[in-house]
Amino acid sequence: MIKFIKNFKKDEDGAVTVDWVVLTAAVVGLGVAGVTTVKSGVSQLANTISTDVGGTTTGTP
Repeated sequence: MIKFIKNFKKDEDGAVTVDWVVLTAAVVGLGVAGVTTVKSGVSQLANTISTDVGGTTTGTP
């Protein structure tokens, strides 16, 4: 049992997995924060473009 505990303590595979999980969560969090930051500006721009394009006429009869 002591040998198992010593080997378990030396094993670093779990630590690498935790590092990847934390890094992936940070990247996803930054992505969500970026989308949240620009969401209202993009929505207003889309509405402005829709209004401008909706008010134009084409050359078709």
